[in-house]
Amino acid sequence: MTQPDPRTLTFSLRLFRTMLATQEMFTVYLGVRLGLYDALRDGEPRTPGQLASAARVDTRYAREWLEQQATAGILVASAASGDDPEDRRYALPAAHATVLTESDDPASMAALAVLPVGGIATALPHLLDAYRTGARVADEVFGDDWLHGHSGANRALYRHQLAGWIETYLPDLHARLSEPGRRVADVACGVGWSSIALARAYPGLRVVGIDINDSAIALAGENATQAGVADRVRFTVGDAAGRADAQGYDLVCLFDALHELTDPVGVLAACRELSADGGTVLVMDAKVATVFTAPGDDVEQFQYATSVLHCLPAARLADGGGHGTVLRPNDVRAMAARAGYAAAVVVPVPDRFHRLYRLMA
Repeated sequence: MTQPDPRTLTFSLRLFRTMLATQEMFTVYLGVRLGLYDALRDGEPRTPGQLASAARVDTRYAREWLEQQATAGILVASAASGDDPEDRRYALPAAHATVLTESDDPASMAALAVLPVGGIATALPHLLDAYRTGARVADEVFGDDWLHGHSGANRALYRHQLAGWIETYLPDLHARLSEPGRRVADVACGVGWSSIALARAYPGLRVVGIDINDSAIALAGENATQAGVADRVRFTVGDAAGRADAQGYDLVCLFDALHELTDPVGVLAACRELSADGGTVLVMDAKVATVFTAPGDDVEQFQYATSVLHCLPAARLADGGGHGTVLRPNDVRAMAARAGYAAAVVVPVPDRFHRLYRLMA
């Protein structure tokens, strides 16, 4: 009998482990969306019945989920008297709770890694059709999971790093934003975390967040109120182009959005029009290799997979437009030049997933 190629066995094992990881991610998705981790985050051990009551889910399903989570090493199970499965208790370690619940903690993966799974699952039938026909798959198809996940993915970055990047690497912009009465336009602001972070960092700043998604804008307003900056941050539904107040912004931001816009050059041109004389346009987008590299590292694999499953389909147009996540520095420079900028300079911020560009008018 012919022995199988060891490379075949290795790749077969890789796919099994990928399947296992995918299944586990879906169980984690249930935990996030059903509030099961939130009900366990205080660290107190709970029986299936107690969890079911706290999270308002079915007890039998709660028990199966708890057993699976303990088997996977996500929860810790304590043996019950007589090992009755209904009396067994389960606890969520504090270190795991940080990862599995939504917050601006850099370790939180609920938005970045978990919620997008639900959006992709919802969109899969549409993706099959799109790949056959070349059609676009609009963001609305990916649903609220993608909205919350994508918008929350950079929440920690905005909260803990954005202002420091500006102060350290763009001192002239920092000085300008520190003056009272300065204005920022945050284009494609999503649910507002970048707008809120800038307002927190610069108490005299006024920020306008702009996005075409009315659901995102509604959430942004709620987030600004909870953050205590609603008096200086307002959000509006619409396009950056042709705005009545489209003059004189000291900073125009386009964060983590350029690669999935149907008209990236047009939006960059609109950002240039929004900027005041001497103002700054900042673009943050995916940090990928400067040239195609295969096989790629974990980040490159992540960026490409995200592009295949969401960003390219969301940006496609009937005439074949749309770029996708893998936006290399030369691509940004070419788009900026077509939009009327003299240069696009990479700001050397220390981040593994993003590049920051300063566009020079």
